[in-house]
Amino acid sequence: MAIPHPVQTLAEDRPFHPKDAVKSAIQGGLVGGGAGLLLSAMQNSLAKQNVGAWGVFSRTGSTIATFTAVTTVYSFSKDATANLREKDDAFNTTVAAFLGGATIGLRSGRMPRILGFGAAFSVVMTVFAYTGGSLRGTQSEVSGIDEYDRKEYLRRNRRRPIEETIAVLGEGRGIQPPGYEERRRERLKQTYGVEIKPVSALAN
Repeated sequence: MAIPHPVQTLAEDRPFHPKDAVKSAIQGGLVGGGAGLLLSAMQNSLAKQNVGAWGVFSRTGSTIATFTAVTTVYSFSKDATANLREKDDAFNTTVAAFLGGATIGLRSGRMPRILGFGAAFSVVMTVFAYTGGSLRGTQSEVSGIDEYDRKEYLRRNRRRPIEETIAVLGEGRGIQPPGYEERRRERLKQTYGVEIKPVSALAN
């Protein structure tokens, strides 16, 4: 049985818009640097030696640098790949995650670790992006827009013509298409022999 009103994909209504890769890289670096600073402070506070407050940068500062580099590379690569391909899909995440993971492996200086970290990070992030990119579950029909616009899109896309609703449910019970009152008076007259005259709202 064919669907009378098939769901339209949102991809046709949302053309690709170029992204600012540099801005994303700066924002990603700030977020990653903040996370790295927090983790470095935790590592410094758990140290057995009394290294002082500056140990956050002198002793465990590499954590800050690693987080900053990974998030900067990931954010820039994702938007740059999207701009080159003019598509916004999971493949952009695959490329960005591989480069970001390879950045972690650069500290070792060994190619197997660089490729291993890149591949592992790429697989995890690609699966996460492909399945919706949210721990709350995917909204595959409408993604990339806020909740209000999503509900408005679904409401418009699911709305049925009044003729179809009347054909399925019939008139009455709150469904009053044009000419409903006239047909109702005619049915009452035929069934009960009672003629009901419409009441004007302007009558005194």
